[in-house]
Amino acid sequence: MSGPLHGIRVLDLSSMISGPLATMLLGDQGAEVIKVEAPGIGDLVRGIGAPAGFSPTFLTSNRNKRSIVLDLKRPGGRGVVERLIERADVFVQNLRPGVIERMGLGEEVVRRIRPSIVYVSISGFGETGPYAKKRVYDPVIQALSGLASIQGDRETGRPRMVRTIVPDKLTAMTAAQAITAALLARERSGQGQHVRLAMLDAMVSFLWPEGMAGHTYVEQRNRRPRPPQKRDLVFQASDGYITAGTVSDGEWAGFCRAAGHPEWTEDERFASTAARIRNWDARLELMQSVIETGSVDEWLERLDAEQVPCGPILSRRGVIEHPQIAANELIVESDHPHAGRIRQTRPAARFSKTPAEIRRPAPALGEHTDEVLSETGYSTDEIAALRQEGALG
Repeated sequence: MSGPLHGIRVLDLSSMISGPLATMLLGDQGAEVIKVEAPGIGDLVRGIGAPAGFSPTFLTSNRNKRSIVLDLKRPGGRGVVERLIERADVFVQNLRPGVIERMGLGEEVVRRIRPSIVYVSISGFGETGPYAKKRVYDPVIQALSGLASIQGDRETGRPRMVRTIVPDKLTAMTAAQAITAALLARERSGQGQHVRLAMLDAMVSFLWPEGMAGHTYVEQRNRRPRPPQKRDLVFQASDGYITAGTVSDGEWAGFCRAAGHPEWTEDERFASTAARIRNWDARLELMQSVIETGSVDEWLERLDAEQVPCGPILSRRGVIEHPQIAANELIVESDHPHAGRIRQTRPAARFSKTPAEIRRPAPALGEHTDEVLSETGYSTDEIAALRQEGALG
């Protein structure tokens, strides 16, 4: 047996990022994932930034899956999905609310076929409310969740987007955890359920512990937000950049010793954690004034000696080459049968008894259609008839 989810079958009708990345995580952990794609170009992510249907994002988000092409507008295509549902444990879709029902594959239909199935609906904003029917991409959730405001320019206050698709990826991870929890509940009760997840809900919940800390106490609802600090935890050394954190009194004292200024611990502005936060910019400017006098390696050595949390700020290439990444054996290379030599990360979580692994490369569009249909009980003649009907694309 390989992977803690070995034996779980997932029927994945999702596309883009939030759904496919969630099912990839399940596939990494041993689940059998069948990706259903529409005829033509399939999942739109296939063609983003690369030819031949194998964009870097698609390669990573769709490993450990088999791809079949079905035209769900045709009776034969829907019939194949219904046959696949009979054997599935999880059904995942991320169409806008109402679309999957119009296609004839809403929860009620699916549950009649497979009563114990875990039915998963991922949406942008939820299934009700003024935004429920709106189209959505990651930046819209960054905007609506408050993330763009939190990331606002420290000088002008102008909102800024995070330069990676945090809401999409966070939703995927939340969905994968929720699916696993629903499978555990089914194991105990024998009953499936509908898991509903909105990208907006996932993102606001993620931000709340500190990003919305000023709104946690209801009686402080009219409190004016604290102006953003002008500086962040990026310090320029003589030959590069580092970050260093001094939250506790011990860490601040350690930094002061490393800097050769133990007297800074006596400064009332920095005498406690609360004081250091109130005087954030002044403290970081002081730190910058000494860090710029030495090299990255010099400062990391000094700070490590004083047990001050610190690290170099790496470029993308620097991440790949860093010795800690190498020690973790995180980045692996393999030969993709269609895309050539590729590099990606292994599954992050390591299981001592049921290891997660990359068993299959991301599939070509419809690469496994005949294979999956044969396993489902379709004869060669029946597959040919479906193809003649146009149900297989």
